Amino acid sequence: MKNDDMELVRGSGNVYRDFGYPDADVRQLKSILAAQILKILERDKLSVREAQRMTGIAAADFSRIRKVKLERFTIDRLLTIVNKLGTRIDFKITARRERHLESSAA
Repeated sequence: MKNDDMELVRGSGNVYRDFGYPDADVRQLKSILAAQILKILERDKLSVREAQRMTGIAAADFSRIRKVKLERFTIDRLLTIVNKLGTRIDFKITARRERHLESSAA
């Protein structure tokens, strides 16, 4: 393949939005929270059973998070798990118009 055949496409910063998921922002936030939970488990060298004993959250839930099966989780539940693991999350929220809305308003 020649370089002339390749096109560079910049992502939006949200892979779910880039692939057209209607709930892209929710999926992105859930993924970020799940990644934080996994970092805590790794940092503290916790098995899913140890995490269950520590938090009261079912070991099966930690296993689902490890397998990135996040459909059953709400953002609130993931935040609760992070908090029960003894970590606080700070959010920075930035609201901006989507580009396709700005261009169609002209």
